[in-house]
Amino acid sequence: MPELADVFADLEDPRAVNARLHSLHDILVIALCTIVCGGQTCTDMELFGQSKREFLETFLPLPNGIPSHDTFSRVLGKLDPEAFGQWFLGFMAQFAQGVQGVVAVDGKTLRRSYDRAEGQSALHLVSAWAEERRLVLGQLAVDDKSNEITALPKLLEMLTLRDKVVTADAMHCQRQIAEQVVDQGGDYALRLKRNQGSLHDDVQLFLDDPATPVAQAAQVNKGHGRIETRVASISDDIAWLQKWHDWPGLQAVGKVTASRRSVGPDPADASEETRYYLLSQAFPPERCNDIVRSHWGIENRLHWVLDVTCNEDQARNRKGHGAENLALLRKLALNLARLEPSKGSMRGKLKKAGWDNGFLITILMSCIQSSLAKVRDAGQDLIRGFRPDKWLGGFVGEVQVAVDRRFQFSAALMHSAPQLLLRE
Repeated sequence: MPELADVFADLEDPRAVNARLHSLHDILVIALCTIVCGGQTCTDMELFGQSKREFLETFLPLPNGIPSHDTFSRVLGKLDPEAFGQWFLGFMAQFAQGVQGVVAVDGKTLRRSYDRAEGQSALHLVSAWAEERRLVLGQLAVDDKSNEITALPKLLEMLTLRDKVVTADAMHCQRQIAEQVVDQGGDYALRLKRNQGSLHDDVQLFLDDPATPVAQAAQVNKGHGRIETRVASISDDIAWLQKWHDWPGLQAVGKVTASRRSVGPDPADASEETRYYLLSQAFPPERCNDIVRSHWGIENRLHWVLDVTCNEDQARNRKGHGAENLALLRKLALNLARLEPSKGSMRGKLKKAGWDNGFLITILMSCIQSSLAKVRDAGQDLIRGFRPDKWLGGFVGEVQVAVDRRFQFSAALMHSAPQLLLRE
């Protein structure tokens, strides 16, 4: 039986040499497949492996059988989360090359990851979300004695921000963040609140003045039993504001007034909220409306899915780095499922992957095929810098062996694809 690809080859095994009964690669592949199929815990990983052993042995050697749940727990607890995060960033870099539009950043706490007996607080993670592709680009844990403000610059430093618009809530409306985004070639739309007291007051007074010249556009949406009207107002006449505040990269200020009412006769259901923003570019008001609304994708399409579909808030992994590494595996699983092009809910895709081995392989293959397409499209410079034959080639061939049994594809052709790309 041929060996599986070196997908996780760059990761260092944290165990002593004499304690490696099961390879790190086999453990992580089974863990990933379990989560793609809707599993949640280390116990689920052992059960998945036992139930799917015949299937797994078509592309994993498994010389010592299926690891126990204790083995999964120990390995995930000891695995260096920084190295795993760097691997994830490298893996997603090929997809990030084509990402345009909004990159939303926000934090999320894993509620059940605290350990009262050990005095360990709940794990808090900051994630970067590409709204257009609906993919997680990276995550970083917040230090126990720190907050998101210190973690976000480190995460942004790992990302390619050129030609992208970074959105963030008021906590991240900081000079350092704004300057870093501009220095990395990106734009920003930062929510402004009273944590920037005098700046907020000046912007509010300026934009609320009827005499202020602004570009304005309205957007009306109906759904979920309510009608929402958002009016964006943008002004780039801010030389006076920069004279007093000298905010890095600031080119315009804006406000979005959102009016919401339920579909019905009861006027008590109506509400209105006005939000203010600092902008590194004088976006058209229509575009500003889209940018502001896109930021909520990280809440609705990532955090909500993690909590409701993956049950992340109830995960009780607390030993070592287990909670952080499992959180990254969940995000990787969601990315793989989203890269699979068929229509359907995330919950439905994960269930289908658990029921249908062929669909599980399709999810893995869609990732590989997309990777190769990205390498081809990126041109010769990227091909020379990113060598898919180093860490992708084996994976393509090995998963294709399993696919051959079902679909009769050519393993030899898939083995040669990365080398062919390099010679083009």
